[in-house]
Amino acid sequence: RAGVSSFGISGTNAHVILEQVPAHVPEPGADVAGPVPWVLSGKTPDAVRELAAGLRAVDAPIGDVGWSLATTRAALDHRAVVVGDDLAALRAALAEVKPVAARKGKTAFVFSGQGSQRVGMGLELAERFPVYAAAFDEVCAHFDALLDRPLR
Repeated sequence: RAGVSSFGISGTNAHVILEQVPAHVPEPGADVAGPVPWVLSGKTPDAVRELAAGLRAVDAPIGDVGWSLATTRAALDHRAVVVGDDLAALRAALAEVKPVAARKGKTAFVFSGQGSQRVGMGLELAERFPVYAAAFDEVCAHFDALLDRPLR
């Protein structure tokens, strides 16, 4: 797998990820080699510990369990993650689970394209090119409702 980014002199950015097909694709239900994370969540710390205790009795491919925990369960207020290379390691980690409260973060928007090369570049483009100004104003209108101060 390789990532390639090109930042041209004209301001055009191009990005591509190249990936070769694995030599062996596991059959559905086949176990994967670790380490595998098991993501746990519950409404309370005790609920996370109860989930962990129940998972210690599971006898299934660790990859399938990890996939199901990560993709089919809600991300509730209290969480923990255990990681293991095999079922024995995951069971041992589940016995030591220490749930933590999820924290609400702030949303960040990063505009790393046009305008990041030089301070004021985006505003200069908006002054010079009406099509750019219209697109810029449309984007600002969408984000201004989410921000403490106007984007422009």
